[in-house]
Amino acid sequence: MSINLDQAQQTFIVEARELLQAMEQSLLQLESEPGDQDAIGAIFRAAHTIKGSAGLFGLASIVGVTHIVEDVLDRLREGNVVVDAALIALLLKCGDHMLELVEVVANRGETPTPAVLERGEALREALSAYQPMRTVTASVETAEVADDTAVEVLWHISLRFGVDVFRNGMDPLSFLRYLETLGQVLQVTTLTDSIPPIDRWDPESCYLGFEIGLRSTASHATLNEVFDFVRDDCEVHIRAVDEAPESTAVVAGDRVAQAEQGVVAATPQRSAPATETKPRDGNYVRVNADKLDELINLVGELVIASAGSSLLARSCDNDPLQEATSTVSALVEEILDGALHLRMIPIGDTFNRFRRVVRDISQELGKDIELIISGAETELDKTVVEKIGDPLMHLLRNAMDHGIESADARQAAGKSGKGHLSLNAYHDSGSIVIEIADDGAGLNRERILQKAQERGLVASGAVLTDQEIYNLIFEAGFSTAEAVTNLSGRGVGMDVVKRNITLLRGTVDLDSRPGEGTVVRIRLPLTLAIINGFLVAIDQSTYVIPLDMVQECIELDERQRQSSRDDGYLDLRGEVLPLVDLREHFSHEGPASRRQNVVVVRYAEHKAGLVVDDLLGEFQTVIKPLGKLFGALRGISGSTILGSGAVALILDVPALLNQIVQLEARTPQAPQSPPVVAR
Repeated sequence: MSINLDQAQQTFIVEARELLQAMEQSLLQLESEPGDQDAIGAIFRAAHTIKGSAGLFGLASIVGVTHIVEDVLDRLREGNVVVDAALIALLLKCGDHMLELVEVVANRGETPTPAVLERGEALREALSAYQPMRTVTASVETAEVADDTAVEVLWHISLRFGVDVFRNGMDPLSFLRYLETLGQVLQVTTLTDSIPPIDRWDPESCYLGFEIGLRSTASHATLNEVFDFVRDDCEVHIRAVDEAPESTAVVAGDRVAQAEQGVVAATPQRSAPATETKPRDGNYVRVNADKLDELINLVGELVIASAGSSLLARSCDNDPLQEATSTVSALVEEILDGALHLRMIPIGDTFNRFRRVVRDISQELGKDIELIISGAETELDKTVVEKIGDPLMHLLRNAMDHGIESADARQAAGKSGKGHLSLNAYHDSGSIVIEIADDGAGLNRERILQKAQERGLVASGAVLTDQEIYNLIFEAGFSTAEAVTNLSGRGVGMDVVKRNITLLRGTVDLDSRPGEGTVVRIRLPLTLAIINGFLVAIDQSTYVIPLDMVQECIELDERQRQSSRDDGYLDLRGEVLPLVDLREHFSHEGPASRRQNVVVVRYAEHKAGLVVDDLLGEFQTVIKPLGKLFGALRGISGSTILGSGAVALILDVPALLNQIVQLEARTPQAPQSPPVVAR
């Protein structure tokens, strides 16, 4: 039973976090549209659900503050409180405080710090200004709001739990504990008449029923709300005994009729009728993320094992065996696709979290900034979503702090006083692209170039495109005002942002127009676990190139081989294509193969050719991260195990292309030299 309770509490913590996030989004929506009744309803439902769930676990501190918030929201629904900036700010702080209390529950053994308790008292005092004068604030322990003249009523509650209540993570006794916070429990009679014979008794099923006598000032509606979370799993009937003194007990056979006679005729509007139940969504199952990661790892190992069996089958002259392994390989590929899809989530949840950030920081800076979100439904791997949050946060802060001008400066430049910041996401060639754009003043091209030359990042005679100059702000040590976020004393260089994105096998580049704004473009892989690759060989070593970056393959003739060795470039149908000789790049010993090939790769706007010995074809690749010992290895993003058991290194194509760009940027431009990057 303790295991079920522990799982139920963990579910409460997860759901409370989600509800508080939804509550925050609805509050921000209400701030922009004060008359939005749907937003008010969503906020109320979130607070009400958190209060009820917290009560089931005896979390009085959460129930206490949430009940007062719920009371204010109820007055807001009834039109007795007007939406204004002060109320929205207060309710947002209440949401932050409720999250603090939830995190205290998540960190077992901890108690709220004095600072947290002090914030709670300050919030309760601030909320009291929005409550009627007759209402007094409940203490943390009682977790209920009552007035001085409230009349106690003797209630009789007839309760029968369904057999699946344990399986659904609920503890019947938690409801009794919650009733004790609403009044005095005078009597509890446990009914065991539904327990089957021992040979048919299931320890995971619930056969209990209770007849409860409760003296409380709570209304029928409030008592009815206690059982909202098990409405589909139990039968509950509540009546005021004082209205029918001749019936002080309810027996199993006639409890329905007597309970209906005792139901209070008029109930407050804030309560949903007993017949109005929350819809049960059986289409979703909550799965622990660690179990999902374990599944992905096992599927990856299955891919490797399947490739090995296919390799062995091809070496045998046995057609039925080859056909069987081919069928298994196809099924493994389907399982892989399905497993990866399980971990794909929309990026919209991450985007929406920034609404609060933009609101708070724009107020702190004294700027009017609107956040525009598009492409929220775009999906990518859960692991990528979790790790991209911090880089996005830094880029948004930088845009608000240094990109978007003050209202006066904008109006002087002929712009609207309100700044606009947009987040957009879309799929492109097997990757996801995230764009952060602002309509601010843009970057100072000449100043960036000057700073880069002073720091030796660019040779004095080098000729760079505007975009290449703008991207220099991502270099380590670059520290102009345009390149550093320094909001509220938190300095974060853009090189740190780039490094974090690179760790996700992604790239970041930037484009800007003076006076019109700046766009930062992040390109990320859809998943960090498995990719489709193209296998190539140099001597006896094998390398994997991500397939979505491969454009074409070319066999070099003797003239092209000699020309490419001399110039480092290839004439590709009139296009100048820079080459990277992987044999030389990775210091392979021995003479080059007589037959060499070029794999033309493209990433974002950069394009180059990788010179290899042999082309081995497409290969589904399970990515194994490199150990810390190889952390400084350039041009390699990971490794994989082939069906033969050999290890192949996965090429970091963006890093290889970036090395070409950096090399050209540091080299004075000769009149006959070709462009830095072929487009």
